[in-house]
Amino acid sequence: MNSKTKKYLAIALCLLIGWIAQQSTNWQSAGLGRVIMGGPMVALIIGMIICNIVPKIDKDFKTGTTFAAKKFLNWGIILTGATLSFIDILGTGVKALPLIVLNICLAFIVAIFVGKKLNVSENTSILVGAGTSICGGTAIATVAGIIKAAEDEIAFAMAAIFLFDTFAALLFPYLSVALNLTQNQFAFLAGTAINDASSVAGAQATYVALANAGDFNGAINVKLVRTTMLIFVAIAWTLIMAKKNAGAEAKNQSLFAIVKKTFPMFILWFIVMAALNTFGLFSFTVPFAGLTAKKLLGKVAKFLFASALAGVGFKIKFKDVFSKGAKPIMLGGITWLAVAGFAMLFIFVFGGYVA
Repeated sequence: MNSKTKKYLAIALCLLIGWIAQQSTNWQSAGLGRVIMGGPMVALIIGMIICNIVPKIDKDFKTGTTFAAKKFLNWGIILTGATLSFIDILGTGVKALPLIVLNICLAFIVAIFVGKKLNVSENTSILVGAGTSICGGTAIATVAGIIKAAEDEIAFAMAAIFLFDTFAALLFPYLSVALNLTQNQFAFLAGTAINDASSVAGAQATYVALANAGDFNGAINVKLVRTTMLIFVAIAWTLIMAKKNAGAEAKNQSLFAIVKKTFPMFILWFIVMAALNTFGLFSFTVPFAGLTAKKLLGKVAKFLFASALAGVGFKIKFKDVFSKGAKPIMLGGITWLAVAGFAMLFIFVFGGYVA
């Protein structure tokens, strides 16, 4: 088997794993009533299992998994733009925008500061902050491409986010009912302190059943606005990295020149796709799929993310997760506690505004 065949075989395997991982969310919904683990995380674990079972992976095969990890990640980010809209910031979840913005700032500050204290790499700390503040795996994937994070840094951040995201999704509906929170208070808490959209949807469904809340959809609305903020977070980190990487040249160049030189093209297309969606260009129904173009592109994006994370998994050894990954997971917990705690404080201190 020649090197090209091995490379293409690896890419095909990552795609297969990505498809299985995405299908697993349907299996979880059917069997458990909710999604416990998102597709990208499932794909990451499958890739890691194969990596740890196979004694040695051929370098040509690794070339294919590396291609999947990088290219599929970028393509997934671009297509994610088609699911976001600038206009959503002015929609029903706009009331939560002050808390969302404050939590974004808090998450990055805590993650970077505590990360230094724990001797966690700066990139991993940034990814934990991104995943906690915006939308879990999608935000980690987006920011990872901008800061050029290594595969193990992505994996550790994903693991940290997943654990506490699952805990929050299970805890918040019952906690909200026990504390007799209003529907808006629950929406603020769940929409800003649970990361993955599927987890927010699951938590909301549980809350609706517990509180007999009818057709309540507030948590998803808040989460939608929060996810849209990924556009601005991506732009902010692009500017930060452009200034940082310019070094001495920054003294003799304008900020525009620096950004133009270092701006990742996939982020540009991500913004273009979001702008097109804002104007409704993806609202038409795709005949063969029975879905709007927006929903179809969102599904393809998740599939690409899962396939990319499968490629990442092929480079991670379990021993590294338990040795090098313990501190990032601790960091994820501390950052999540800060965000969740601040959200709780906000909804009680500003109870009149939230209600």
